[in-house]
Amino acid sequence: MRKIVIVCLLTLLAFSSCYRLPDLHLYDVDNPGLAFPIVEVNLDTYWDYDITLGMDYNWRSEWFYGWDEEDRRIFGELEYEDPNNFHVRRYYTGEVPFGPRLHKRIAYIMGRSFRAPYDWGFWDILVWNDVNTLDGVQSIRFDEKSSFDEDIMAYTNSTMYRTRYHAPRYENSFYEPEQLFSVCEKGIEINKNLDGFVFEEESNMWIKRLKMYLEPITYIYLPQIILHNNRGRITLVPGSANLSGMARSTSLNTGITGDDAIAVNFKMRLKNDKEFKNGERVDIVGGRLMTFGMCGQNANRVTRAEDGKDTKRHYLDVQMQFMNGMDSTFVFDVTNQVRERYKGGVITVELDMDTVPMPKRPGGSGFDAVVKDVEDGGTHIFDM
Repeated sequence: MRKIVIVCLLTLLAFSSCYRLPDLHLYDVDNPGLAFPIVEVNLDTYWDYDITLGMDYNWRSEWFYGWDEEDRRIFGELEYEDPNNFHVRRYYTGEVPFGPRLHKRIAYIMGRSFRAPYDWGFWDILVWNDVNTLDGVQSIRFDEKSSFDEDIMAYTNSTMYRTRYHAPRYENSFYEPEQLFSVCEKGIEINKNLDGFVFEEESNMWIKRLKMYLEPITYIYLPQIILHNNRGRITLVPGSANLSGMARSTSLNTGITGDDAIAVNFKMRLKNDKEFKNGERVDIVGGRLMTFGMCGQNANRVTRAEDGKDTKRHYLDVQMQFMNGMDSTFVFDVTNQVRERYKGGVITVELDMDTVPMPKRPGGSGFDAVVKDVEDGGTHIFDM
């Protein structure tokens, strides 16, 4: 009796040509297997893209904020973390490759291996990671339509904070999405002639190997505000920050983001007396931000910054408190940096505090974004 196994090599997007996959665990014809060897997605390689004029992007050389234990407690790890548990959707299309999906099989995998039966014919397979959070509260929600042919969409939820810039459909900002990876392969053939299979004598099995690479569909940004000549003027970052013009949703099937622009809410922290260029000592407001990316594109498929289809403006607004207890909201146009770093990276703005008047009354929270006299707190808008 012939034994047949289908082995899907499912791994996170890899960047090292010398990485050797671990041995696979194979199963018999009734339980063909999915194997889940995990490869680290490292920011040094994931952000290895040319931004302008063919210059390599060395993000570490421009990231002055750093990352300590307090940052890990507040924000989590700086880089992507390897997921261990996965959701699987297997769609059967009968004898028609890429055809209408006739039925769906659902699985949740704890660990990195999976086995299940397949009928003869063609299959589409979708996999995404289970969501993990520091506090157990999940911001992403998934919209899985009743029709098998419709994409599964991931959305992020609204916060209680008013949004200020470039999100005309929504009054409030939105939470950061959690780390999300996905892969979808279509037209996988399982035929009785064993086309595409090889016989392995030692296990007495016919084997079909499929390579599927999980890619990030959420993107890490590292915003930092360099405060020159602060001399204790800004003492605290009491509120949250926002990055506007980002996508509200993404497709698990294609990785293409939705067209709705939102402001993504996140936390920042002030660090004093950090070393900057040429040995200058500065104060830095920094943090880590996860987003679905810009609207209407899959950032993993963009090869140059100018290829992106996004035309929206992106504003970074941060509430800061002065030494006299008064607060103001600082707003920076970071559109060019976001577009250049279309799948994440460092966003840097520099601010000479000698040019910023000290507010005499509070005004940095709970108001609509209009230009106000800085004597009343309000909003400082800076063209970058």
